[in-house]
Formats: sequence, C-alpha cells, structure tokens
Amino acid sequence: MKFLLITLIAEKNAQRPAHERLREVVDNAVLAEELGFDGFGVGERHERPFFSSSPPVVLSHIAAVTARIRLFTAVTTLSLLDPVRAFEDYSTLDNLSGGRLELIIGKGNGAAQAKLFHVTADDQWDRNRESYELFRRLWREPKVTWEGRFRPSLTDAETWPRPLQQPIRVWHGSATSRESVDLAARFGDPLFSANVTNPIEPYAELIRYYRERWAHYGHDPADALVGAGSAGFYAARTSQEAIETYRPLYDARIALFRQVGVEPVFPTLEDAVERSSILVGSPQQIIDKVHRYHAEFGHEVMHLHADGDGLTDKQHRASLELFQSEVAPILRRDIPSRAFPEPLDIEASVVTSSPGGPS
Repeated sequence: MKFLLITLIAEKNAQRPAHERLREVVDNAVLAEELGFDGFGVGERHERPFFSSSPPVVLSHIAAVTARIRLFTAVTTLSLLDPVRAFEDYSTLDNLSGGRLELIIGKGNGAAQAKLFHVTADDQWDRNRESYELFRRLWREPKVTWEGRFRPSLTDAETWPRPLQQPIRVWHGSATSRESVDLAARFGDPLFSANVTNPIEPYAELIRYYRERWAHYGHDPADALVGAGSAGFYAARTSQEAIETYRPLYDARIALFRQVGVEPVFPTLEDAVERSSILVGSPQQIIDKVHRYHAEFGHEVMHLHADGDGLTDKQHRASLELFQSEVAPILRRDIPSRAFPEPLDIEASVVTSSPGGPS
C-alpha cells in the first residue's frame, strides 16, 4: 500500500496570516518526504476558510524543496476551470517537478466557489465531463481541434510547454456521485474515494459500481486502481492515549458542525472510531481498521491528513513517525500496490539531450 498526506489548507483562525499557513503546508510536505510518505496532496477550494485556491503554485514551491515525493492535487476542480489554462499550469508543474505530478480531478464542492465561477447545479457535471475530455486530449496531442458548450472552440491549437509525463495518470475523486465513477471507468482511469463523511457502505457501493463499469467498458478488471481517504488521524502507543489526546480536537469539530447548522454523522469520537474512516488508536488498531476497509474497497493507496488539526507540532510529528515505523511497513507488506513512476533526472536529461553539453 502507498500512503499520501493531503491538505485542503483550511484556516479556522481568521487572524492567522496566509503566508504562515502556506509555509506550514510546505514544511509538512518536506516532513512527509523525510518520513518516507509516497505522496503529498493539495486540495483546491475557492472560498472561506481555505487558502487552497492555487494548487499548482503551492505544489511548484513544494517541488522545489523536495526530490522524490509524488505531488497530488486533491482535487483539481475541472468543473470551474478553463481546461486549457489548467493544462498549461499543470504541464509546467510536471516539468518543474521532474514528472512527479499526479492529478486527482473532480467537480468540487461549495456553493460560494460555484457562484464565483458561474457554475450551477444543473451544469456542473457536464462542465466537469467536458473539461476533462478536452484536458485529456491536450495532454496527449500536440495539436487539438475541439468544440464544446462551455469554452470557445479550438482549431489546431498548440499548448505549451508539452508535459514531461506522456501521458500523466489522472485519478477521479468520488464522494457520492455515480457520474464521476462512470467517467473514470469509461476512460480507464483510477478512482480515489473521498470516504470521509459517511459510514463505509455508500463508498463501497460506489467502488463496486466503478469496477462494474470498468468491465462494461472493456477494461481488464486486474487493471482497476483505487485509492481511499481517512477522516482524521492520530496514532499513539495505546488506544487510551490516542483517544484522550484526540477527544478535544474531535469535540471541537463537532461543535463547529453544530454551530453552522450541520448535524454530525458521528456525534462522538467513539462512534467515529467504530463506524467512520477516522484512524485514531494504537498502531495495531489502525492496521486492523485499514485491513477492514481494504476488504470492502480493494484500495492500494490511502491518504492521511497532512495537518495537525489542533495537535502540537511535537504530537503531530510523533504520530506520523509512529505510523511510518509501526503501521506502514505492515500494510505495505500485506497489501501489494503498483509502483509510482520514478522522478526523472531533469539535469541529466538536459545534459544528454544538448549537443556539447550545457552552454
């Protein structure tokens, strides 16, 4: 199994400067690589309280201070974006990072950001599908002629720079909708389940549907690739210590939900540990729970929260270190996963491709 850390760059403290929060994200990505995580993901949201409106910029900074870790978007909201502009940004990032980019695309959530980009509930899925179909072609074809509903047509359009990865792997984020699942299956793309809000059953049903549609479109069932998330994370030596430390953080989250009029699906931490994808407990408890989810999902990749969520820096780092020392090795052994591409040596490729070497 492969492991990612992912952040939406939420900032609940309105007094905290954006540059401090963004620096924390970069520092967490460096820590993720240092500890041996396989990937680091940055979400995309265009509304309060998130500072994640520009994932390619944040990931480009992370690319400059890391060397190995895969760089994920979580998700790229193609229903809101011009696919040509999105291609240019991410192709540039792919080149700068040495081919370490992994895209997760999706419709996106949030009424405020939909209003900001003039997207409606009636057209959001059509926009997502159409944008992805064009985006996919731009990545593969040096010249594209295309016509759609939501952006001007293209005639022999060239897009630069051309990407380093040919082609890039694009995951499809899925929370509740069959539209995203069917789109992933139709194109033979991997699926990433955003299984963070509800019990396991609706997500397992969507993944089963994905595998059904995958076969329907004529793909080899053995090639289907699934990732899944987690609704929170804290590992400690004992379950008692983990619960005691994490309870105030969880109770604060529940209070915030109720403050904005949202009734929580899991009202207590014990209920969340039992029925949600949250990973709070001893190493063995976390291993057992991931195995239980894997039995339903068959996933090879999973994410943890990159942010401390109220933990001290010391607690956060200790929890991640414990995961990597006592949880990850067991899950890597027990759950085989396909390899991620190796980063390319950009400097070496420039030297070997330039007659006479660098000028």
